[in-house]
Amino acid sequence: MSRTAAAARLPLDEDVIRPTFRRERAAMRRGLAPVAGCDEAGRGPLAGPVVAAAVILDPERIPKGLNDSKKLLPERREKLYAKICASAEVAIAFGSTARIDRDNIRQASLWALARAVAALPRKPQLVFVDGCDRIGVDCECQPVISGDALVLSVAAASIVAKVTRDRLMIRLGQAHPGYGFERHMGYSVPEHFAALARLGPTIHHRRSFAPVAACYGDTVIEPEEEPAIPLPL
Repeated sequence: MSRTAAAARLPLDEDVIRPTFRRERAAMRRGLAPVAGCDEAGRGPLAGPVVAAAVILDPERIPKGLNDSKKLLPERREKLYAKICASAEVAIAFGSTARIDRDNIRQASLWALARAVAALPRKPQLVFVDGCDRIGVDCECQPVISGDALVLSVAAASIVAKVTRDRLMIRLGQAHPGYGFERHMGYSVPEHFAALARLGPTIHHRRSFAPVAACYGDTVIEPEEEPAIPLPL
């Protein structure tokens, strides 16, 4: 087969999407500075908190290789985490299991995101947040769907949130041997389901999540999706 014929049969790959600093620079040109990005990790797991991070990148010291944390290997995330913390302004907030069970995971996530922004050393004039919801912050807020893959400061926040939560779950794995938290980080995998059946839930499990509720004999009625209500700036 000729090289030309083989090449003709190859699928046309889509352009690789990587986050950029374009939105932040455009905001700065409009006089909005500093600009922050925020994201969370841990909405889906059965155990552990949801962790939110907010990051203000220094335009002159942006670490190379920033990307959506889900697209990075753990070792790469750790290295970038260190570079982000050394060169940017960073804040972290936790939505506890109790808050998740009381308010639901969506509201706990939005609360943690707003807390992370409020904890930044400087008050941002604009915040980009991953997703479709605005958060309750005292500045302009722009939600960006797939923001961790498009906006560099949101990508940085996704890395900080993910590394922070993974480190916490490793510690929980040491405190609660047998559950495998240090491997699956609390997510719904066969190893985790087997541990729940064998050992029962810990205080770190989310009782409002159906697989955990079943261990208590509870039934979780899935609520209808709440409309995204714009929060006041």
